[in-house]
Amino acid sequence: MTVKTAVKTAVVTGASKGIGLAVTRFLEEDGFRVVGAARTVTPELKEASSLAVSVDLATPQGPAELIRQAHGAFGSVDVLVNNVGAFSPRTSGFAAIDDIEWQHTFELNFFGVVRTVRAALPHLVASQGSIVNVSSARARGPQPPTVDYGAAKAALTNLSKALSMELGPKGVRVNTVSPGPTRTPAWTDADGFGAGLAAAAGKSLEEFLEGFPGMAGLTTGRLTEPEEVAEVVRMLASGRTRAVNGADFVIDGGQLKTV
Repeated sequence: MTVKTAVKTAVVTGASKGIGLAVTRFLEEDGFRVVGAARTVTPELKEASSLAVSVDLATPQGPAELIRQAHGAFGSVDVLVNNVGAFSPRTSGFAAIDDIEWQHTFELNFFGVVRTVRAALPHLVASQGSIVNVSSARARGPQPPTVDYGAAKAALTNLSKALSMELGPKGVRVNTVSPGPTRTPAWTDADGFGAGLAAAAGKSLEEFLEGFPGMAGLTTGRLTEPEEVAEVVRMLASGRTRAVNGADFVIDGGQLKTV
């Protein structure tokens, strides 16, 4: 059920496709003015958001510019969804990942969030707002092909918990959602991570994706859909979960087997 809120502003990063686009659409349905940020603004993002901003959040100046535009357009930042993130299609091992690749992975998946939160924090405190950081199941269940990505997301999950402890008394809730394998372009595109794994296995992408849930131990038997992750983000962004702070919601189709 859609619950309309008072007019508030939500900033969603990595909003051009996948989970970020689904979050943007859901928050707009709920009455938010959504500022959707992406390095490349797609027609879908323009249609779904109240304001689409082209910005590279892996640069030191990108996050502050995003928040400046969001606050300048609507006068407040009430919800921040740090969804931006990416990992490289890779079948090589740890030794092949050089310092430049490690640094890029952390700039996008970790330091981009640090800088965006820092820029938005005065506005979020003023509005008694909410931060939702999109981490990953790889933060809890690391895997060699995404070792740098998993390390960056583990740092993000740890940061989110620390922020929830500091900012909770100031009225700002901080939570994370941690998706597992999700049917996003990273998995389904011909040049994505899934295609690289399929090629390494000697299979077509379609064959690989069909068999992957069983091979990866997804007890649901399928990849998670972006909208399923977005529904949890939507809940955390709303005023219906004021007692939820410092939580991490794993949405991985039952892949992780530890508690």
